[in-house]
Amino acid sequence: MAAYPTHSVDSAPEASKPALRELQKTFGFLPNIAAAMAESPTLLNAFLPVFQHVHSGTLTEAQVQVVLLTDAVTNTSPYPVALHSMLALKAGVSPADVRAIREGRAPQDRKLAALSALAKEMIETRGHVEERRLTAFREAGLGEGQVLEAITAVAASTITNYVATITKLTLDPPLREQSWSEQRGVGR
Repeated sequence: MAAYPTHSVDSAPEASKPALRELQKTFGFLPNIAAAMAESPTLLNAFLPVFQHVHSGTLTEAQVQVVLLTDAVTNTSPYPVALHSMLALKAGVSPADVRAIREGRAPQDRKLAALSALAKEMIETRGHVEERRLTAFREAGLGEGQVLEAITAVAASTITNYVATITKLTLDPPLREQSWSEQRGVGR
């Protein structure tokens, strides 16, 4: 298996450097996922605007993180599970709801449960979501535009989940507390 480099801003291809600087500024450190994506300026520069749009819609940051965490668990991608567990907690998702998603269960919060169920079904059915799931989404107080925003989040997380899985990323120090294993479903 080929080893994939994880770049610093200095070692990255020139065309990747501006995006890396932006992501480093956003997170306060350069996540290994971005450092791995930097090997392909095409990938990194396509990902950055999608990432930015995911975080600028009508879904709250907590809601976005629930979609991203659910996607990571559904795709069994440990690095993104750790990253989005940390970010979900930081965004105000309760530890119990984060734990539930990490274990493949629904969060207690009704809106978060509807978002998580929709995200999981989108991935598992490759977008062939049943009408009952969309009805439950609307009944939880979410709208059609937010279904489309969730699709955008699923698209962004598909990129990061696949990159993390293929490159076999190690966890950054800030993420180690949130390590996750498919076999256990929970960290540490």
